[in-house]
Order: sequence, then structure tokens, then C-alpha cells
Amino acid sequence: MNQHAFAHEPKTQLGFANPDGSITLRFRTAKGDVKKVILIHGDKYIWKNKIEKEMDLLCSDEWFDYYETTVKPIHHRLAYYFKVVGKNHEKWYFTEWGPTETVEETEIDLMFFNFPYVNQKDIQEVPSWVEQAIFYQIFPERFANGDPTNDPKGVVPWESKPTRDNFFGGDLKGMTSKVDYLSELGINAIYMTPIFEAPSNHKYNTTDYLKIDPEFGTMEDLKELVKKCHKKGIRIVFDAVFNHSGFMFEPFQDVLKNGEQSAYKNWFHIRSFPLSKDPLNYETFGFEAYMPKLNTGNPEVVEYLCNVARYWIKEADIDGWRLDVANEVDHGFWRHFRQEVRKVKPEAYIVGEIWHNAKPWLMGEQFDGAMNYPFTRACLNYFAYGKTNTETFKMLINGTYIRNTKEANKAMLNIIDSHDTPRFLTRAKENMGRLKLAALFQMTFVGAPSVYYGTEIGMTGEADPDCRKAMVWDKTKWNQDLLSYYKEIIALRKARPSLRSEKIKWIEEKNEHLLGYIKQEGKEKTLILMNNSEKKIGCELKNLSISKEDWLLGNGTYKVHNKYLEIELKPFQYLVFSIH
Repeated sequence: MNQHAFAHEPKTQLGFANPDGSITLRFRTAKGDVKKVILIHGDKYIWKNKIEKEMDLLCSDEWFDYYETTVKPIHHRLAYYFKVVGKNHEKWYFTEWGPTETVEETEIDLMFFNFPYVNQKDIQEVPSWVEQAIFYQIFPERFANGDPTNDPKGVVPWESKPTRDNFFGGDLKGMTSKVDYLSELGINAIYMTPIFEAPSNHKYNTTDYLKIDPEFGTMEDLKELVKKCHKKGIRIVFDAVFNHSGFMFEPFQDVLKNGEQSAYKNWFHIRSFPLSKDPLNYETFGFEAYMPKLNTGNPEVVEYLCNVARYWIKEADIDGWRLDVANEVDHGFWRHFRQEVRKVKPEAYIVGEIWHNAKPWLMGEQFDGAMNYPFTRACLNYFAYGKTNTETFKMLINGTYIRNTKEANKAMLNIIDSHDTPRFLTRAKENMGRLKLAALFQMTFVGAPSVYYGTEIGMTGEADPDCRKAMVWDKTKWNQDLLSYYKEIIALRKARPSLRSEKIKWIEEKNEHLLGYIKQEGKEKTLILMNNSEKKIGCELKNLSISKEDWLLGNGTYKVHNKYLEIELKPFQYLVFSIH
């Protein structure tokens, strides 16, 4: 037995309290290495009433197995350790001090893992609406032009090729005019990239955080958009650029003008005076001189930015914030930011842009979720590129899941493309079947799926700026079959709680191209089957309680027999069933 693989730590993704007061515990072992893991737990003050509970094998990644169980301590305290039984019945124990062959149960405070007390205020809980959310990401300058009178100078025709500097005239009124389209698609949440005053088309170099860019419209236009969205049951999430400002941001301009005498010199990270672009003597985002980095360790900056967050929730009734370059801002700022935002709107969604493992930000003190780029990577390698087989894909997905607590997984923003990446269809060499399977998996996995504008009608595009083309509104150029498909899978996700659940059971089938899994919530179970290959496949799935009437969606062929299902899937076909 490989004791070096054993791992557990309370108050991390391996041990956490849930909103109902229960505690979920996870234990890691080497893959395929042990027979069972037993949790030994109790109240340290009445340890004689200890309980032994066998843990369930939750999932596996490439190297490890993860066992899980949930307990609900009556007195809100929990002391515990683990007993690991090997395949040859050998036993090891795991305490706070690591693996051991014996345990001295009189040293509870010194040896055992502990949740000393589960304080309600410390329990992680994400906004209830996010679990049901289907997001639609909008790049406002390229979505729809509803008011040509506010167009910037030199706008190009709507179907022109995008560059890093050209403008198309998209605005808030344009977005408002398309709310019915989004509602019919099934969308119930919008994440829009920045709309504050800035000289660029992307608006990530803010000039004024408290002013809507005139090219997008007015506060009245924004309120009209939010009101119409809320009437349709659609939430609105803004994009906050708090890591850096724009070059023309008034405090930065004051530093440029007054140097060391500026009252704002400590708002930024400045190495020497006067400021210089070449050589660059102040910190920026990605060495971009026009994006000076804000000093979020300065209390004045903290108060200014938190006031911005409070202002837009109060004035425009927005429903949350997506945080740009969130991983380059100090954790102390985000802890304070969360408290200030939640004071104004307790159900506000806070999601960070983090491209790597976001665990340090997702323990309940800072963000609810993150843009799930590890999920994106797994989907690209499997569905778009066909670089990985089904078994590897399952291990990658398990790995993205086990990184987070249950609550954080509910609030992850699951994307397959965005304004910062090539469009999925382009990466998949315009294979519509590959996109359909990726979208189906996205809509049947725990977390909030996000559709990048135009993906649902078949838009293509290479990396920025090509991925930021103007939305196509000429319906003759839409892929109507794809649009209908998106409506179907979105409606299915909304109708079936099991598809939103964290519970996923992979179908173990020898065919390396068949991806099969069961999602469950309560008594409701949904079976999803996909052929992610260019070859026809067929197989029989046994021990299923299913009837012909249980088909929900799909284009493959199947026969229902007594307790088993016979299927045939052509390249990139799929089937979805309700099972009992």
C-alpha cells in the first residue's frame, strides 16, 4: 500500500462544511491501491460514542482515487481520522500527523483531524440562482447596434473583419432589442464584458469607473436593459477591471502631471519618477503601458473600487461581478470586496477570471466560482481536437471536479470558448458534430454553462481579434439546425435537475470512443451517451431499468430490451434517456 499517496486536510477542498451544517470529507489514495477507507469520527468531548463509516469511492484521476463521505455532527464539532484497508487486509491509519500503524485515542487534540466548531458564518454558500443559470456572454461593441447616433467616429460596416482597433457600434439599446431572442434561446443570465468609459473597443482600459461609455449609451439605457432582462427572468453580471486602470484614468493622469507630488502616487506601483513608458518604470498588466496596475493594498484604492462595485448594484440593480485578471490582485482585497458586495446584494454572484487551479480563491471568503478554463481544456482536447481518448477525458474532468468544494463546483462558469480564445467551431475545424457533443456535455455538467455569443448559430473565428466578430443577425446565414439544438439542450437542462447535479457516474464500456454517464438528483436519473469519433459504434448496456418512452433527445438508433439497451451511434451522434 502506498502511504505516500494518502492525503487529507480539513477546511480545504478535501474537507468542508456545507450550507446544511453537514461536513463533507474526502480522502486520497493511490489509484487502485486500497480495498476500502473507513472514517472514524465523533465529538472530542464524548469520544466514547465514536462511529465508523465506510467511505464511497467518489472518482479517480490519472494518479489517485478519491473517497468521500458526509456526516452531520449534532454538536457542530467533529474529530476524526481514517483507517485504510489494503487489498491484502493490511491496515494503516491516517491522522493529522500522517500515516501510522497504530493510533493512541487518548491524544484526540494532538493527533486527530478537527473541525473545532462549524460556525454558520464560515460556511461557504453560493447564490441559489447560479445553479440554475445558463449564461450568455456578450461583447457589447459587437453584439447589436440599437442607436447609430452614439456610434464612435469611423465605425466600420457590421460584417467587416475585426481588428484590435476598429469599432462596429454595438450598444446597450442593441442588447435590449435582442432580449427576446435570448429569452427564446433559454438564456437566464448575461455576462457582458466592460461597458465603462474607455478609449478601446474592448473597454478593459477604464477611464471612468462610474460612467457608462457614451458609445454604449446612458444610465437610462442600462436601466431599461436591466429592467427588461429582469422581467424576462434574466440576470445581469458586469465585468470589473480592478487589477489595472486605463492610461487616461484621472488619478493616473494626475501622477503623470504631478509626479511625486501627486496625491495618487500610491494608487499605483511606481518604481521611479517621472513616469516613463520606455523603459517602463511602473507596473502594468502584461507590460502594456496603457494599463497601469492599481495598488489594491492602498486603503484609498480599496474604498474607491468597492464603492464602484456598490454603486452599480445600487443604481442599476445588476446581479454580480466577473473579475478580470482576478489572480493578480491580492487576496485581502477580494475578501473585503466580497463583504462589501454582499452587504448590498446578498445574492450577488462573484466569479473570477482565473485560467489555472482557482482553489485558493474558492473557499467561501472570496469568489463563488471561476471561469472554468481547466474544463475548457479538457473539452477542447477531447471534443474539438480528438487528441485524448474517453478514459483520459473522464480523468481530466474528475480532476477539475475534485479541485473544488461542492458549493464552488455549483458556481463554476463552464465555457468552451470566450472573447479571449478562438471559437470552438474553428478549433474543431468546423465539425458541427464535435461542437454539438461539447455543448451537450457542457449542459449536463455541474456548474453554470456559458454560451459565447454567436456560438449557437455557428459563428467561427480565430484568436483575438477574429473571435470578436460582430454578431450575425442575418437569419439566412444562421445554422438553424444548430440553433434548434441549443434550444433543445438548454430546455432539457432547465427541465431536469439531475443534469445540474454534481452526481455523475461514468459508464464503464470497453469502446474507447463511447462517452457514457448517468446524472442523478434524488430519484431522477438521466443517461447520456455520445460517440466522439469518426467511426460507427454499437454496444449493449446492461442492468438498466428503461423503456422506449424514456428517450429524451438524440439522433442515434436504439432498441430497448428487458434490462438492457442496445445502441448504434454514427460519428458524433448522441442519445439521452431518462432511466429508473
